[in-house]
Amino acid sequence: MQLTQSLRQDMRQVLTPRMIQSMEILQLPLMALEQRIEQELEANPVLELREPDEQSPSADAEGDDPADTRFTDEERPMVLKEDGGGSEDFARLEKLAEYLENEEFHSNAAGRPSRRLDEGERDKKLDAMANTAARSQNLTEHLLEQWRFVECPDPVRRAGEAILRYIDEDGYLRTPLEQIQLESRQPLAIEDLREALKLVQTLEPSGVGARDLAECLLIQLDDLQRQGDTQGHDLELERKLLREHARDLELNRYPQISRKLGRDIHQIQAAVRRLRRLHPRPGRLIGGKDAPAITPDAVIYRDEETGKYEVRMNNQRAPALRINGQYQRMLKDRECDKKTRDFLANNVRNARWLIESLQQRDNTILRVIRAVVEHQRDFLDHGPEHLRPLPMIQVADQLGIHVATVSRAVSEKWVQTPRGIYPLRRFFSGGTTSADGEDMSWDAVKEKLRALVEQEDKRNPLKDDELVAKLKEQGIDIARRTVAKYRKILKIPPAGQRRQF
Repeated sequence: MQLTQSLRQDMRQVLTPRMIQSMEILQLPLMALEQRIEQELEANPVLELREPDEQSPSADAEGDDPADTRFTDEERPMVLKEDGGGSEDFARLEKLAEYLENEEFHSNAAGRPSRRLDEGERDKKLDAMANTAARSQNLTEHLLEQWRFVECPDPVRRAGEAILRYIDEDGYLRTPLEQIQLESRQPLAIEDLREALKLVQTLEPSGVGARDLAECLLIQLDDLQRQGDTQGHDLELERKLLREHARDLELNRYPQISRKLGRDIHQIQAAVRRLRRLHPRPGRLIGGKDAPAITPDAVIYRDEETGKYEVRMNNQRAPALRINGQYQRMLKDRECDKKTRDFLANNVRNARWLIESLQQRDNTILRVIRAVVEHQRDFLDHGPEHLRPLPMIQVADQLGIHVATVSRAVSEKWVQTPRGIYPLRRFFSGGTTSADGEDMSWDAVKEKLRALVEQEDKRNPLKDDELVAKLKEQGIDIARRTVAKYRKILKIPPAGQRRQF
């Protein structure tokens, strides 16, 4: 072994914490974005509200400002383009997550000009009825619906149903399996309960069925790894912290953890910050009595002149911002003391970046929604039974971005369509292929099953075997047990109970 000195020249693009804001802003739903804007208005004195009918201040924000308020090469805004695939700005967006583990920052947001949605001659009452969200499921109903699709032996299935009824509103199983076994009205083997619990912990939202916080977060880390969304994560370190040092983390014993693991304290702190971004109470993501009214992030509408579907971002809730002109003039005034001008320059720089970050957020979401519209035209024309399978990786490849970026763009976003308001994630699902090569999502198969039952002869309703045959005539080849499961999910009783005399 020997020590040597050498020189190496390389080129790297270094991104700053300001650019990291764009990644977090991309994930924010509309109402959370509104709160961030309000926080920034309080924190940054150079920002102020702009009237809805006022023109964009972009011309004022460029050109005449002093050089000390312009972005450096490392701080330049992301490229915003309406044409082409936008691979350049999307590629830069992907790289932001790499810096989450190294920087401490507080993200804020800024809004674009608010615009009134043009209602035209449409009937507002009909729109309201069409876009009323369905009653939200509680956590137990949500889990039981997923559990019906899990392939497992009947004893394990019964054990899983018993476990699901003991999961609390936070998503945790705080009752020991032995107690569930004793309190069950039907005999359950402890081995079946253990096997069922493993399957329960694969359901959505990620982290349900955990016995404690550490297990909950470990489940979510495993899920991130399966989805390939591990950018910025040191999974080995994070898992060790949860499995071996949960008590030390609770007592804030970072030096002891550092010595035991041989890791720098800053690495430990960065890992903890990443863990805090996971959901400690995943059950609260489903249902909830205090759930706010749904506000769509975008509107898909049909242009009557061209017959095409267009997408319009909904920025009514996000107040429009601008940089105060008086402060900009003070910044240019050389008679002001340097300390004041430095203070103003820093805040103007932050404000300008926030405005650019929100524009990038809208641009990214808009492109993803346009890709959805392109693939789901049949759904928009004819309804849910024509929903096609659309993997996120397919949209990611089309836009030239990582699948994790698509996942962030659709997370907790809602879109208003001519068929109602839907979560954007609804349009991304698996499915099957019909006999004529047509791709169909599982939701579309369920809708076709519902249509067959609605059109059947009520005096001689279709049995499950007959439903299988009818679906096969339409090119959909699925098993009888799948039809039975879908029928139960749709709350359609057996043929004997549907018969009318």
